[in-house]
Amino acid sequence: MRVEGRIVQWDDAKGYGFIAPSDGGAKRFVHISAFGMRARRPFVGERVSYQPGADAQGKPRALQVKSLEPRPAPAGPAPGQGAARSGARARAPSPPRGASAASSSSSSSSASRSADTGASLWLVPGFASLVLLTHLAWPLPRGLWGVYVAMSFATFIVYALDKRAARLGQWRVKESTLHALALLCGWPGALLAQHLLRHKSAKPVFRRVFWLSVALNILAFVCLFTPLLSPFLSGWSEHWNARSAGASV
Repeated sequence: MRVEGRIVQWDDAKGYGFIAPSDGGAKRFVHISAFGMRARRPFVGERVSYQPGADAQGKPRALQVKSLEPRPAPAGPAPGQGAARSGARARAPSPPRGASAASSSSSSSSASRSADTGASLWLVPGFASLVLLTHLAWPLPRGLWGVYVAMSFATFIVYALDKRAARLGQWRVKESTLHALALLCGWPGALLAQHLLRHKSAKPVFRRVFWLSVALNILAFVCLFTPLLSPFLSGWSEHWNARSAGASV
C-alpha cells in the first residue's frame, strides 16, 4: 500500500533526505535512487507518495517514490489570437526570480567545485615529481614509494565503501578516519576518489580539514627527507654538546 507524505528534509549534495507521512508517524529515510528517472531534483516541501520498505539492516525507508506535484502544462496557442497568429506558440511561464537565481547559483557552485577538484589533481603528479627530485638529490628509503601507493589504494577503497554506504543508507565511515588516512600518506588516493567518485567534494568543512592534512603530510616529507632541518638540527646538537661538556666540567 502506497503512503502519501511530504519531503521535510533534503540534502542534494549527499542525495538523501526524509519524508514525513501525511497521516503522522516517524519520518522515513529516502535516497535519490528511490525516485527513479525524473527531470527535476527532489525539494523540501514536495508532496510525494511512496512504498514503505526497509534497507539491508531492517531500517525503514521509502521506496518507489513518485511526485504528487502538478506538472507544468505544455505550451500551446494563446486563446483569442487570430488565424494569422494561430500557429504561434505561447511562451512558457518563466520561473520565479528567486528560484532562477538559486538554480543559477547552485549550478555555478557545482561547476566551481568540479573545476577546483579537477585542477587540484595536478598536485598528485607534482608531488610525484618532488619525490623523484628528492630521491635524485638525497636517496630516499626504498619502501617510501610503496607506502604512498598502498595507502592511496586503501584510502580510495575506503572512500568507495563510504560512498556505497551513503547510497544504501548504511553505517558510514567516520570523517576522522578519512582524514587520518589522508594524513598517513593516503591523500593522493583520497584526492582521486573525490574527483572520480564525486564523494566528499562538496562539504566545505571536510575540504578544509582535508587540505590541512595534505599540507601537513607534504611538510613532514620535506622535513624528514630533505636537508631543510639540517641547520636547525646541527645548531641544536652543538648547543646540547656544549651544555653536556660544561656540565661534565
